[in-house]
Amino acid sequence: MNFIWDGVRGAFWIIVNGDSDVVGVVKVTLRLALLSTLLALAIGLPLGLWLGLARFRGRRAMLAGVNAGLGFPPVVIGLVVALLLFRGAPLGSLNLIYTVNGMVLAQTVLALPIVAALTAAAVQAVDPNLLMQARALGASSARVGLLALREARIGVLAATVAALGSALSEVGALVLVGGNISGQTQTLATSVLTEVSAGEYSRAIALGTILMGLILVLSAVLTVVQHRGQREAVA
Repeated sequence: MNFIWDGVRGAFWIIVNGDSDVVGVVKVTLRLALLSTLLALAIGLPLGLWLGLARFRGRRAMLAGVNAGLGFPPVVIGLVVALLLFRGAPLGSLNLIYTVNGMVLAQTVLALPIVAALTAAAVQAVDPNLLMQARALGASSARVGLLALREARIGVLAATVAALGSALSEVGALVLVGGNISGQTQTLATSVLTEVSAGEYSRAIALGTILMGLILVLSAVLTVVQHRGQREAVA
């Protein structure tokens, strides 16, 4: 058990001293998480809203497909994205393989079903009479959609938390697309895997501690916003 205690002590000093390599990994992690979550929201919110409100043939099949996306193995999604980004592949000319931008693309694909499925479910739970009343008063489709999103904001925030958590903790897909290159495409989660494999338990514990801290802080902020939205809804 001594190696665990030694690892904890080493992790403490790494965090306190502000290791430049660790700071770089944190920056990459935050960039990846924030960009992929924003992109997933930009695409997933309108998609989820459409699936939640519209009535058209094939809607159930599309909802089933989006919901199935929640269970897709991330490593398989990462493999597909990597194969599309390799030199000579359909998207190879974009030069995104083994780059942070390529990782953002892969994580956006992973987070998109999360945002779309949870948004659609939240919108479907909105009181239909409220939306019918808005239409009867002459509200446009865009205004009805905004009203539905406002009423479903608690579910939308839950989707945001889930997408952000997925981005911070993903490993397999990001290793395949980003290559886990030291100083370039390593994230906190992928770095933990590397350090453990190398027997560097102090650094692994430090990176894991920082990762857990980031998840807790960001989740806490979004949870506070969510609870505030709940109080406003009750009021």
